[in-house]
Amino acid sequence: MSETVDWAGMRIDRSTAADLPQWRETVDALRTSTRPRAADALRAAHRTGRPIAQPRCGVGGHEEMLELLRRLEPAGPGMLTVTIDSYTRLKQFDRAAQALREAPADLNGYPLTVHGWRRGRQLLDAVGVPLEVRHGSPDARDLFAVALAAGFTSFEGGGIGYNVPYCKDVPFATSMEAWRQVDAVCGALADDGVIVDRELFGTLTAVLVPPSISLACTLLEAIAAVREGVRCLSIAYPQGGEVHQDVAALRSIRALAARYLPPHVAVHPVLHEFMGVFPRGRGTADALILYGGLVARLGGADKIINKTNQEAYGIPDADANALGIRTALMGTSELLDFVALDEARIDEEMSWLQREVAELVDPVLQDGDVPAGVAGAFAAGRLDVPFSASVHARSLVVPARDATGAIRYRRTGELPFSAAVRQRNDRLTDTGAGSPDRFIQAVTADINYFLTSEGVTS
Repeated sequence: MSETVDWAGMRIDRSTAADLPQWRETVDALRTSTRPRAADALRAAHRTGRPIAQPRCGVGGHEEMLELLRRLEPAGPGMLTVTIDSYTRLKQFDRAAQALREAPADLNGYPLTVHGWRRGRQLLDAVGVPLEVRHGSPDARDLFAVALAAGFTSFEGGGIGYNVPYCKDVPFATSMEAWRQVDAVCGALADDGVIVDRELFGTLTAVLVPPSISLACTLLEAIAAVREGVRCLSIAYPQGGEVHQDVAALRSIRALAARYLPPHVAVHPVLHEFMGVFPRGRGTADALILYGGLVARLGGADKIINKTNQEAYGIPDADANALGIRTALMGTSELLDFVALDEARIDEEMSWLQREVAELVDPVLQDGDVPAGVAGAFAAGRLDVPFSASVHARSLVVPARDATGAIRYRRTGELPFSAAVRQRNDRLTDTGAGSPDRFIQAVTADINYFLTSEGVTS
């Protein structure tokens, strides 16, 4: 095991710490920087009522990463991404360094920890919008230290959202403690006048995630983060596909924050455009991207993580990513302000959704120790995520789409729902899929929801 040292209250690898500036130098650089800040961009989006767009993007080579950011900026994103490679996510820094030397194009993201904080500053200086680090690591302390030294002001992840979808056997106690240390550093920075936006990955496994599970997990991460001093939170929700439910979920983020978080914390709803099986046809894919922009606008999101019309084929090229930004922003245009939804239906959905979230969250908070409560709840099945990669989540929950396309619970496993909530979900998912074959067919059809109406595939 690598030897670790203390850096600003985080335990990081000694070799990582050796190349970092002193803590006070890092704080002073962040405080005096004139670069665009993520919190300011999100606050401005909230004032205008129109979300900014942010693409996913990350390549291995430094010059290639610079070029990618410069090519995407003219498309009009309000924030850009440095997506991190898998080796770095798993703290396999030696393997990341070897890949960078031998075949940087084979890396599925930018190995920031290997490139170092000085090159990170070059990325930030290359464009006129804030950059966010997105990755997928259950323990991002080394990566976070390098990102801070570089000057990044937005960092995604949490002890649930960056564990359940990505890791087979990382105990929640381990991931929650690693992220507690990250959040504690953000709290210390906030006391020094530096606000780091902490985005929470509510997408989870991205496959038919019931909204109340997504919101419960991010809310618990948010409560834990705020207790460590975090003052700016982006709470992300994955587009499910039924507009009333998605709008209700996005609007519920601020309502739940008002209930569970102190008023001095800035909370920004974020919509991840549809994360499931994407249409192959360009026209259908573009329509789905525009639809996501519209949902984000109607739901009051401050940011959209956009998709591209090459999503079904692999990693998109820069041109497709730029078009995805423009298409998502088109969905937020005032030209679509005439679109109106059934507000009574949204209100009803919000009421039931917030009830489900409370029934999941409140038992975890009873003893006051959120990390321990999260670990215990997952062990008992009182928190659960469908189709999880982690052995520490039971995955007894089975989601289903109702007749409108909204995502419900076909099976609630050990979730501590009231009789009223269970009865409502039973009623809405009574599709007659009783036999094993019918059951599998029904789940498959729900997963392939946006493929059923697809037309031309090229």
